Amino acid sequence: MGKSTYQPNPKVREIQEDLSKFLDFCREYGYRYNEADLYNWKSYAFQQFNKFQNGKSAKNMWDQDMPR
Repeated sequence: MGKSTYQPNPKVREIQEDLSKFLDFCREYGYRYNEADLYNWKSYAFQQFNKFQNGKSAKNMWDQDMPR
């Protein structure tokens, strides 16, 4: 019998990569990071992240909060 090797599920790998990209986006643009917001279209942070992923301009909350 051959030695079995562990190969992670490609869908799980994709979700983990998306989570890390979402975390980086939230840090850079000043949004509250919540893992549950990934793929949640009702979340404003995910809507802005999706715009950013598609090459459109996302609202930078750091700039919005500076004058306050």
